[in-house]
Amino acid sequence: MGSFLRALIVGIVGAGIVHGVILLLIPYVTEGDVWARLEGRADFYEVARIDPASGINMLHLPDPLFEAAACRIDLSEGIVHLQADGTVPYWSMSIYDRSGQNIFSINDRTSSGNALDFLVATSAQLTELRNTPADDLGTAVFVETNIGEGIVVVRAFVPDPTFEPTVARYLAGLNCGLRS
Repeated sequence: MGSFLRALIVGIVGAGIVHGVILLLIPYVTEGDVWARLEGRADFYEVARIDPASGINMLHLPDPLFEAAACRIDLSEGIVHLQADGTVPYWSMSIYDRSGQNIFSINDRTSSGNALDFLVATSAQLTELRNTPADDLGTAVFVETNIGEGIVVVRAFVPDPTFEPTVARYLAGLNCGLRS
């Protein structure tokens, strides 16, 4: 019984040491996460292209026929309006929380009239918005989420090289800002 107790104590102490080392290493390991890389490149509500040339190759884009842009949002500052003018063969939009969990996704096939026009808000903000309707909402789709900070990623399909200028203009014209 004595050797079992000794092995148990050594195991618990060893596990505690390993756990402590892992906790101390977390800040060094997570420095390179998506949030930190985008934060180093763009402010809140500033759209940044995601590609090796821009230095933001943070999100795995497995299909070379897609180009993407992202912006960081903070719903504690207000309702965020995401909008893009023009058309592309296909687009998709995803919202991620600060830790990288996907909390909302949509594409042009399931949105209203193929338009990228969204209001992202918390439950309380949407309740307030519904109680004081505004004429400037147009056809915007309401997205309710209770994240504080997050990342919006818009991907666009480039079926062949002739579409690259169109997609580049589309992503460059992406608006990601607080609703005034």
